[in-house]
Amino acid sequence: MENIINIQNLTKDYGLGRGLFGVNLSVREGEVFGLVGINGAGKTTMIRHLMGFLHPTRGKCSIMGEDCWRNAEELKTFVGYVPGEIAFPDVKSGIDFFKLQAEYMGMNGISRAVDLAERFNLDATARLKRMSKGMKQKSAIVNAFMSDSDILLLDEATTGLDPLMQKVFTDLVREEKHRGKTVFMSSHMFDELESVCDRVAFLKEGHIIDIIELSKIRGDERVKEYKIEFVNDGDYLAFLGKPFNVKQRQEEYKQVTITIPDDDINELFRVLSAFEVKYITQKPQTLETYFLEKYNNTEVSQ
Repeated sequence: MENIINIQNLTKDYGLGRGLFGVNLSVREGEVFGLVGINGAGKTTMIRHLMGFLHPTRGKCSIMGEDCWRNAEELKTFVGYVPGEIAFPDVKSGIDFFKLQAEYMGMNGISRAVDLAERFNLDATARLKRMSKGMKQKSAIVNAFMSDSDILLLDEATTGLDPLMQKVFTDLVREEKHRGKTVFMSSHMFDELESVCDRVAFLKEGHIIDIIELSKIRGDERVKEYKIEFVNDGDYLAFLGKPFNVKQRQEEYKQVTITIPDDDINELFRVLSAFEVKYITQKPQTLETYFLEKYNNTEVSQ
């Protein structure tokens, strides 16, 4: 698949170690690509560069070969966007806002916006200024998806939504992916990213510290993680001498965590049959546990 979003050595230096530093990544056409990091890591800064709102200190980013800064106005006509901080124009209602956006995008009516509003249980006739945070968030989502854009940039799009509406949102993203749309989304909700993304990039202090294929998290790699606790110190120490990939040791509890391919699981249980084992459990790997381990074990240089 062709790379449709490209970020090359993107740096935005605000000073005091804040900003983005030497970011490189590409998003393939038809891919759902996630971005995760703690508050202040640089997620919104990256998406604002893609929207052409910020000029980089160094490097560049492009969408469909068009420079995001130089061709920002043109790109906005075929990119759907949910901002991290929502600010609506001074119009009366959600319907008026959608009509204004439809006119700007050259759309023939707002039938899709009406359908999406119904799907998100949004009363689009309500006054924008009096909407709750959740209703404003729904309005921003409807605005991003109503134009049927080929590319969607979503900055913490489900902030303020209840779990039911979060499910509606993730279902919508999956549908857009199946229609060939490209989605670049940031989120602080790991389960949301894990459920819809093909790949996820981890940001720490403005640096990309890892990009992972979600197939690895979902178990397609056929490598599992097991935590084993032994009854006595002798068996614990003897097991450590066996040729298994030890990920973590907890000597005070006589516990060891290993990773092992499915093909070797019979050998593991053959070895364990000679020891007194208190318990053994498979530890499911999630995007959150993977991120926290990577985050805590990766130092970045400013």
